[in-house]
Amino acid sequence: MLTCENIVKRYGAFTALNGVSMDVPAGKVFGLLGPNGAGKTSLIRIITRITGPDEGRVLFDGKPMTDADVHQLGYLPEERGLYKKMKVGEQAVYLARLKGMPKAEATTRLKEWFTRWEMDGWWNKKVEELSKGMAQKVQFITTVLHNPRLLILDEPFSGFDPINAELIRSEILRLRDEGTTVMLSTHSMPSVEELCDHIALIDNAKVMLHGNVREIRKRYSTNTYRIEYKGTRVAFANALGFSGELVDTHDGEDMSVARVRLAKDTTPNTLLRQLVSGVEVNGVQEEVPRMHDIFIRVVSETAPEMVASGMTE
Repeated sequence: MLTCENIVKRYGAFTALNGVSMDVPAGKVFGLLGPNGAGKTSLIRIITRITGPDEGRVLFDGKPMTDADVHQLGYLPEERGLYKKMKVGEQAVYLARLKGMPKAEATTRLKEWFTRWEMDGWWNKKVEELSKGMAQKVQFITTVLHNPRLLILDEPFSGFDPINAELIRSEILRLRDEGTTVMLSTHSMPSVEELCDHIALIDNAKVMLHGNVREIRKRYSTNTYRIEYKGTRVAFANALGFSGELVDTHDGEDMSVARVRLAKDTTPNTLLRQLVSGVEVNGVQEEVPRMHDIFIRVVSETAPEMVASGMTE
């Protein structure tokens, strides 16, 4: 649906984006990741046509993106903002009309959302009476109300308690299942693993990682397996032989656990055949790296001082 081709953006002598290219597939949740200052917000502002690139282009449905395409977008920025003195319902209808919705249709659909999210009692209250989380729920609703084909969410879980964060997650998945393409900019790695089908990791103004989440996790796997077994540690080590490296082991009362990194050309089946000659194997599971670990690894390889200073949090 969306393609960025060699996007360059400079602010004076500072290069915020340096040849950024990526594809956002239709009907998927796409994670836009990176440390603070990596260029994510600059890219989002270019996609939403708030600003333009110095070089490169953005394609929407295979054609150069135009101002007319913006009506098919929904954008929830990280910097939230509502008019504090307006009533909640009045504010929501106003924002919906800015996106081209007739007043009657906007009012009807907004009240359906307010009822579904148990917010009916807030319609005639002033925005300044809302909690931060409630205000963010209002803004989320107004962002998706016009059924955008591409929904861009910048840190959508910020400030939400666990219950409302789960509500937003459920809505993102529902929208995806109904055909909406979602671009999610977030620092929450658990959210990436739970929600995202594809990701792009930007660091130092460049795309460092791009593709399907499952394939990326598999690519960064260390060929390490977690093995549950009954028997002695010595018997396990003897049975293991040269089929793998014993990374660590923990002896339990009923069950012991070992982590083994397979040797080159050794398969899990080969490992299992080796082990059953000396111990009783109850389970074998590959350790697939978390996106958090991959994020830290990629960023630290390009800018170790950023990890040391905690800028990846």
